[in-house]
Amino acid sequence: MLKKQIEDNIIIATFDDGITNTITEDAIDTLASIIKEVNENNDIKGLVLTGAGKQFCSGFDLPMFLAFKDLKEVIAFFEKEEEVLINLFMCKKPVVAAWNGAAIAGGFIFSMAADYRIVKNHPKIKLGMNEIKIGLGLSIVQTEVVRFGMDSDRKYRDLMYNGDMFDVTGAKNFGIVDEVVEEDQLIPRAKEIVKKWIDNPGRAFMLLKYSMRKPYEDRMRQRLKDEDWQSAFNIMFDPQTRKFLELGAMMQHPKK
Repeated sequence: MLKKQIEDNIIIATFDDGITNTITEDAIDTLASIIKEVNENNDIKGLVLTGAGKQFCSGFDLPMFLAFKDLKEVIAFFEKEEEVLINLFMCKKPVVAAWNGAAIAGGFIFSMAADYRIVKNHPKIKLGMNEIKIGLGLSIVQTEVVRFGMDSDRKYRDLMYNGDMFDVTGAKNFGIVDEVVEEDQLIPRAKEIVKKWIDNPGRAFMLLKYSMRKPYEDRMRQRLKDEDWQSAFNIMFDPQTRKFLELGAMMQHPKK
């Protein structure tokens, strides 16, 4: 579930789905409509992504993955997900990820599409990508978005190949986040960045962002067209990978 509210003409979209705030297909659909509203409603200044409770987002809902019956269903989901992720990456107005807690896997990926990332100062928060440790890779758009967010092939390599989790200080030093702030400043600071960037003559931010990111969008769409990316998702049905998905599903949705 993704909840929407508007504050100071800025949409605050909050992952709110159980204890770990997983990304369901419903959340993907809601995010698509939110991005459309941000782009088309002139009164809206930008978008802030955050999470409910103590976590930002633990990634895609693993029970949903386990419920896919065949490759056709997997591909149908990721065709939708890839389009929404591109549209988030290309959102015309400022997008700020305000990490109130752990951002892992899919939650981390979608945050990499943002223009700016802020995290709450807390010693227990973990941030990173552990896909390699459960036998999964990234899709074409996910790869391009995370690589763009890390701004370095070497940092992308270390992030993905090691599968380490960073605390907030380590994430700041590694370049994963732009700022570490106290909890009461998380959303106010995110809104401050949105307003600082969009409230300039002619909303020049929009042209600057488009000019910088459009070549990356073109590359993503060309790769989706030219490459056989669908067959890679057979990994979802690998017995060893499914064991880790089942374990992850229990961690995402612990029994009360």
